[in-house]
Amino acid sequence: MNLETLTVKEIIIIILLIPLPLLYFFFRLITNSSKQPPLPPGPYPWPIVGNLFQLKNDAHIRLTEMARVHGPLMSLRLGQRTVIVGTSSAAAQQILKTHDHALSARDVSRAIQDIEPTVYNTNLTFTAESGDGCRNLRNLYTSKLFSSNALESRVKVREGKITEMVKYISSKGGEEDVIIKDVMVVTMINIMGNMLLSMDLVDFEGNGIGAGIKGYARKLATLGMKPPLADLFPILGRWGCEDWYKQVMDVVQEEFGNIWKDILQMKRNGSNNVSSDLQDFSDFLIEKGFTNQEINPMIQELFSAGTDSITFTTEWFIAELLRNQEAMQKAKDEIMKNIDGNVVKDSDLAHLPFLEACFKETLRLHPVAPLLLPHKATQTCEVMGYTIPKDSQILVNVWAISRDPNIWDDPWSFKPERFIGSKLNYKGKDFEYLPFGGGRRMCPADAMASKTILLTIASLILNFDWFPPSMNHGGIDMVEELDIPMRKKEPLHVTFKIRGH
Repeated sequence: MNLETLTVKEIIIIILLIPLPLLYFFFRLITNSSKQPPLPPGPYPWPIVGNLFQLKNDAHIRLTEMARVHGPLMSLRLGQRTVIVGTSSAAAQQILKTHDHALSARDVSRAIQDIEPTVYNTNLTFTAESGDGCRNLRNLYTSKLFSSNALESRVKVREGKITEMVKYISSKGGEEDVIIKDVMVVTMINIMGNMLLSMDLVDFEGNGIGAGIKGYARKLATLGMKPPLADLFPILGRWGCEDWYKQVMDVVQEEFGNIWKDILQMKRNGSNNVSSDLQDFSDFLIEKGFTNQEINPMIQELFSAGTDSITFTTEWFIAELLRNQEAMQKAKDEIMKNIDGNVVKDSDLAHLPFLEACFKETLRLHPVAPLLLPHKATQTCEVMGYTIPKDSQILVNVWAISRDPNIWDDPWSFKPERFIGSKLNYKGKDFEYLPFGGGRRMCPADAMASKTILLTIASLILNFDWFPPSMNHGGIDMVEELDIPMRKKEPLHVTFKIRGH
């Protein structure tokens, strides 16, 4: 939750709740008198609001600092809600593996679950339970988009869109800075557009029917970071829920939905004039009888997650290579040795182990979701000698685990060599390294993300010499901003000069 955006009205509501502390402490007294193990330790909560104001936009950092005092499994109160935070590899393993069956539900806002279910259970983000519905969605995404066969069938699309990006950057002639996230988000929108709808949606000048996707994704992320107060204070009932829910639905069904509404209708009418030898994802959904109302949340989720996570990770990757010229030179030498011509193919990536080590190190320092997406306990269970209450929210601080000095030597430094010869990977089985999460709720698109980012970076290194903006005398600003994905607060500008010019 972004506490700095609380309105005056919402703060007044919180203040009016202050007469309730006696009831709260009475409840805690009854709870603590039971025979169950205690809650995990944690910072002392203020009456009513709990630990809300001890967190802010840098919650991953604040929680890391708290864990140094209270331990690797910690409890907080956010309003009336109990939040459990795991901040060690051992805690992550307990949450994501040992007790995955009890702790793998998604913490979906009450507003989404209680009101007409037009998005609930129609994409992974808005699916609370981790049973058959969640498995069916994951299997659908994996089989049609992210399996080895699905990725291989679309390899020409990824290679083609990245080649188009290289040509666009070449057209600048090294005379002006390129804003990495702007060119990368266009590339990703069109890669996803071809996978989902068999067409490009936007050009590098910002024109096209998909030009609004970036803004809509940001709007939805902002709403996700500030759920209705009733989620924190159930005593409020549905106060504020309807308005928040309406804003979410407007983004998903109207703003996003209007982008491809006509495309879907043409497909249904059989009049789609887009030529493609492959059945895209929307073709499959239409064939299986899905309505537009069901299709919209799926395509919205894929665009939002795919464009943001890959765009921001690519930006971090380029920033780290610019700041670490020795690693950059090693990556360049490896690429020049193993690739002929000026085009990188997907099959070339297997011959670039040092570049992959640089990618893994980027993910270690800049995990896509530093706290993962929140889980929810479906039942009370015991973890590491403490009680995890039913309905509590569960967070795993992978940002802290990735910087744990008990696991990593010199954890704050960019040292890709640590991954050379290492068996650690990002498949969710190594609990000291979880950039894509783990367990039943692990990101299903890790293979696509890794291939796309590595192909992008290798292509840029092969074709250009990179220079930070001349005005950047103080170095590259690496300040983070925690949204749902982790992003650079200041966009990265780079000058790309064609090699040999």
